[in-house]
Amino acid sequence: MSHTIRWGILGTGKIAKAFAAALKDTPGAELAAVASRSVASAAAFGLEFGAARSHGSYQALADDADVDVVYIATPHPMHHENALLCLRGGKAVLVEKSFTMNRPQAEEIIALARQKNLFVMEAMWTRFLPAVQEAKRIVASGEIGQAVSLNADFGFAADFPPEHRVLNPELGGGALLDLGIYPLSMAAFFLGAVESVQAQAQMGPTGVDLQTAFSLRHQGGALSACSCSLRARTPTELTISGSKGFVRLHDRFHNTEEISVTLVNGAARSSRTIVLPRSGNGYAHEAIEVGRCLRAGLIESPIMPHAETLALMGVLDTIREQIGLRYGADRVGS
Repeated sequence: MSHTIRWGILGTGKIAKAFAAALKDTPGAELAAVASRSVASAAAFGLEFGAARSHGSYQALADDADVDVVYIATPHPMHHENALLCLRGGKAVLVEKSFTMNRPQAEEIIALARQKNLFVMEAMWTRFLPAVQEAKRIVASGEIGQAVSLNADFGFAADFPPEHRVLNPELGGGALLDLGIYPLSMAAFFLGAVESVQAQAQMGPTGVDLQTAFSLRHQGGALSACSCSLRARTPTELTISGSKGFVRLHDRFHNTEEISVTLVNGAARSSRTIVLPRSGNGYAHEAIEVGRCLRAGLIESPIMPHAETLALMGVLDTIREQIGLRYGADRVGS
């Protein structure tokens, strides 16, 4: 592995552009290639972000010998096929969340990566932000006592036509996979593995969830209350509470630069605020972790390990079963 990590980006949409911009803020990284199903789209993207090569097919990117790792930036239903394609081409992969449409698809990707000894990680970029890492350190230190409760929400008012990706079941639409993955993943990050879940939702006319609320019981007994919404601009904060106080990740918690720690001792109450700026738009931090892992010869990140991605995809499957949200991928092999 060369010192410089040579990135390929598969897809040219909004999230791909955000990640390409972040690579400029990532030490030891370069955008080597981009791929689209359209030659024109790939060429325009490559010109805008300085990619060395632009490919008019995903296969060409998988076959590009001068690419070390591929960021999968296509819509949810395509992640499975695209990731397998790149792994078969010998590429490490960073797969945008939700990682896949269901756990069986995720199992197939991770099994192939392990078989080929290739790195794969779910792009849960929030975990790598400096402010979130500091919150994790504070919680682990016991400063707020044993963390036993978490509340998190993520919502915005989506003014989109029915055919828009976030409302289209054929493109993996709905609040849960786009937004709910954040509270779910972060709850597990702070409180540990999920033991059970109970969910309910408001479904929309296109058949996807417009709002979903779910409660989690974690191993050891801690509880989380989580929600996601495409109908309301919620506070979008996350609070971890223990016997001595609480840590709050402020609006919008998934991309926050500010946390606060509040300690309560009888009538006495003290608070402090910590500001830890992110690099650029925030995506650079996960790219830095991928580079670290590749240089160290790791096939998974200890911050977003394979087992946790699989477990959380299983929780998402259970939530979807409870609220009646099904996708085409669920019918494959059934």
